[in-house]
Amino acid sequence: MTPETTDARLRDLEADAFRTGRTLAEHSEKLADIESQQRTAFSNIDSLGDAIGAPGDRSLTQCLETLENDVREIKSDVREIHNDLSGLKGELGDVKRLLISLAQAQGIHPDNA
Repeated sequence: MTPETTDARLRDLEADAFRTGRTLAEHSEKLADIESQQRTAFSNIDSLGDAIGAPGDRSLTQCLETLENDVREIKSDVREIHNDLSGLKGELGDVKRLLISLAQAQGIHPDNA
């Protein structure tokens, strides 16, 4: 290679290195901006978490699990009450039949009682 070709090649490499360095610097600035945006976003998320509950309180997932367990217990209680009421309706039906029988035995029509 001639010295002129070598010099031209060296200038091309230097220009490429300069462009690459400038591109890296631009990307580095963009990366710093992204990191700043992430810090802001995480700070906002923390603020929302603090607004929902005091710092150090249970996590949102734990709160939801507690609510789900409470709902299950309430549903179970409602089923028990429903079963108790069904049993009571049966007992009231028995009492009604007994009263009707007593009224009829005394000559009282049930509709008049």
